[in-house]
Amino acid sequence: MISYTRLFTSVCALASTAAALNTLEVSGKDFVDSETKDRFQIIGVDYQPGGSSGFTSKLDPLSDGDVCLRDAALMQRLGINTIRVYNLEPSLNHDECASIFNAAGIYMILDVSNPLAGGYLDRTAPWTTYSAIYYEQVFGVIEGFKNYDNLLGFFAGNEVINEEATYMAPKYVRAVVRDMKDYIAKNADRAIPVGYSAADIRDILMDTIHYFECDLKNSTSSRADFFGLNSYSWCGTSSYTSSGFDTLTEDFANATIPVFFSEYGCNEVKPRVFTEVQAIYGVEMTQAFSGGLVYEWTQEDNEYGLVKINNSDTVTTLVDYDNFQNQLNKLDMDRIMSSNSTQTSVEAETCSVSLITSKTFYDAWDLPEVPSKVSDYIKNGLPDAPTGKLVSVSSTTIPQTVYDYTGKEITGIKFEVKSGANTPSNSSSSSGSSTSGSSSSSGTSTSTNAASPNGAPSLAFGGAAGFFMLLASLL
Repeated sequence: MISYTRLFTSVCALASTAAALNTLEVSGKDFVDSETKDRFQIIGVDYQPGGSSGFTSKLDPLSDGDVCLRDAALMQRLGINTIRVYNLEPSLNHDECASIFNAAGIYMILDVSNPLAGGYLDRTAPWTTYSAIYYEQVFGVIEGFKNYDNLLGFFAGNEVINEEATYMAPKYVRAVVRDMKDYIAKNADRAIPVGYSAADIRDILMDTIHYFECDLKNSTSSRADFFGLNSYSWCGTSSYTSSGFDTLTEDFANATIPVFFSEYGCNEVKPRVFTEVQAIYGVEMTQAFSGGLVYEWTQEDNEYGLVKINNSDTVTTLVDYDNFQNQLNKLDMDRIMSSNSTQTSVEAETCSVSLITSKTFYDAWDLPEVPSKVSDYIKNGLPDAPTGKLVSVSSTTIPQTVYDYTGKEITGIKFEVKSGANTPSNSSSSSGSSTSGSSSSSGTSTSTNAASPNGAPSLAFGGAAGFFMLLASLL
């Protein structure tokens, strides 16, 4: 029999533990919850605080826990369930930030490249950078993040195929998809999705997705698991037809993998009103798209931000934050997240020249051979690579002062531990609000203040009966 002191300590520890998010997987053209099989649609934001200057070999967007806690709390209030992070340094520790976003009910989609030397595939001569040096970056990111349950997937490339790219660029990007998926299959505990983020170049857009989604019989692992689109064609109070979103919906209606906007949110008209949100999550588009990520979280020189970081102690939610929140709060989440067997039962076409219509797009799948050292990494793992794990999250109150765009302080903002994905609420917009914002979730909110380490059981004990059940489990 254990002592009452030890028992009480154990009860307190377990009572302050929240389960990790369920992992997501690809089923046909949908993302689905691996446990409930419910459809998951991305309601996200692109996350790169400080822009390109906010990334160095000693600092990236997921290496500062205080910053992540602040931003996760504000994203919860907004209704965000996914972030995309562009530049990551594998040698840094990301446990705290990943755990904060996990506890917040927010998934992560991560680019594996970075702009430093050896960290990217050169679109103008990809064969010169398709090397072991590059894969130290790629596999390093995989190792660092593979154990986080809120990792939705990896981007093998971002707009590599554009007007500046050489003719053979597609086959090198597909080779990166192959190598990443082979590495994950050999060195991770689950099948983490890998995809590509494309520029909205309409002349080659369909060729691009056909190139990546088709099934290559002698290299099945090279098929992308999802497809992101960076599109800014809806500006101001545009419409479904004048923006060309109707054409995009028609084009991607027959896709066989999940498609979503990896960037959207034109700022040619300011402030942004985000009327495209109702279209993206409307009945027509949700049959072709799995949501999207608005560009971007912090205000930088290009003026796409939802929030402005004034200094380390204060932050301002911009009018775009309020406008975006107002649009998100109108969404019918039950419909958006409901499963659809016609979405999950689609099958890939076999790769063939007939899938490619443009003479300027590469129409062969003769993928380059894996470099010998890269092959060794795939077989044996990247040597001495730091591997992350979820840790407890103890802070729920952010220390920074938050103002709205009128200069009024917003009080009562708290980080809330979730037991499911974060969702928008129907609460009022941010200005002067004293609530913690987005309080509803697909799971039940908890009053706990810690997220469990990876693999911890989900515990929800309520009332006296639950308390005694917990006691019994410890005796």
